[in-house]
Amino acid sequence: MKKKQLTVILTWTCTLIWMAIIFYLSSQPAAQSDQLSNGLKNGLLSILTHLLPGIENIEIGNLDFLIRKNAHFIAYFILGVLTLLALFHSAASKPAKLALLICLLYALSDEFHQLFVPGRSGQFRDVLIDGAGAFLGVLLASIVINRISRRFEV
Repeated sequence: MKKKQLTVILTWTCTLIWMAIIFYLSSQPAAQSDQLSNGLKNGLLSILTHLLPGIENIEIGNLDFLIRKNAHFIAYFILGVLTLLALFHSAASKPAKLALLICLLYALSDEFHQLFVPGRSGQFRDVLIDGAGAFLGVLLASIVINRISRRFEV
């Protein structure tokens, strides 16, 4: 198998695995999702307590909300990068636009899917957050790819 074919297979495999991880996390009922968020929050507070003594006394009411929304942003940032890489190595036409479209459609389908998960709801705000993460991931990955491509041009 040629190196290029292997790269295409590897990049698409990583993209599809990441999509499956997002789907799995979205399939968790609300109680299970809350447990994961609380675990992240407690771990973050534990780290911050060591770095900033006394922070445990500060009221951080929106920390759960911030963790959840940042998780959306980061998950789709990664999806944007992976999708762009897969499309770039597949020699797709306009890979950045196509990557963003794929990510947005996946975000919409993910929120629709959550309508059928106990205790969860699909929210358009989350699609916007997902889209912003994907946009930034695609943008930054495009910049890096362009700089690397220019550096190795003869």
